[in-house]
Amino acid sequence: MPDCVRGRFAPTPSGRMHPGNVLCALLAWLSARSQGGRIVLRIEDLDPLRCPRGNADLLERDLAWLGLDWDEGGSRGGAHAPYYQSECTPIYGTALEILQKQGLIYPCFCSRSQLHAASAPHLSDSQVIYDGRCRRLTADQVQQLSKTHRPALRLCVPNETISFTDSCQGNYSENLAKECGDFLVRRSDGVFAYQLAVVVDDARMGVTEVVRGRDLLSSVPQQLYLYRLLGYRPPQYRHIPLLLAPDGRRLSKRDRDLDLGSLRQSLSNARPLIGALAHLCGLLPQPEPVTPQELLPQFHWELVRRESICVPEKWYTTPPTEWL
Repeated sequence: MPDCVRGRFAPTPSGRMHPGNVLCALLAWLSARSQGGRIVLRIEDLDPLRCPRGNADLLERDLAWLGLDWDEGGSRGGAHAPYYQSECTPIYGTALEILQKQGLIYPCFCSRSQLHAASAPHLSDSQVIYDGRCRRLTADQVQQLSKTHRPALRLCVPNETISFTDSCQGNYSENLAKECGDFLVRRSDGVFAYQLAVVVDDARMGVTEVVRGRDLLSSVPQQLYLYRLLGYRPPQYRHIPLLLAPDGRRLSKRDRDLDLGSLRQSLSNARPLIGALAHLCGLLPQPEPVTPQELLPQFHWELVRRESICVPEKWYTTPPTEWL
């Protein structure tokens, strides 16, 4: 175990948090605090049009209301600033230069939308494996296309299977060439892509433990490849179960599933919400009002469920004070 565990919560402020986001923040906080570690708050606002600063400020107020404090990051700042990804373009540019010197970056002029490249990919999202067509362009073709199109940048991947052991989900393997394909590291509009940004930031912030949703499990092989190329040491990964709506959908900000704004209107404090989530994920035998601090003495990862969790129908039909 490292001398100091450094966990993190890295939300995208594209909308108000829902209970799935809260559960992720809670488990990340409990894991780090139970080991005497520190918590970093990183704001993943790579796309500033989707993530205005006001949303990030509101997110901080919501975390404080939940009782989930942090040691550095966000508006608090700290030794590893900047903590807003929108302010890190020069840092990502330096990492890109390292990859370019290895001859692994090439321009991509494909016309399909790349607007979501700066967003974390999810297992339930359809993903087209890129066939590498722009890797085969000649220098003359690149020069001609560049006159009318600003290219995105892709990273060449080898025909290699990368395996790792996730502390929650167990063993996982993925062949980069066959199951992923060359992936974007910078969009055509100059915004750096999620995969590169998250690796660079976790490394420079000294993050040793990443707790996040199971829908991001398939991102790890790509990130481990980047860790190797950039000479960084990867963290320990824990991919937690997803919270699903009663119809089986993943909770999402886009659908405003039980967003924290509406929940806060019904609650004088966060204890009922924390207790309901702790029960759903396996930390409490029965739902009861509780604070994150009160969960610490009994927290252990062996108690946390591994499979996805459907929230009860009553969460959509009754106020949160009646969830217990």
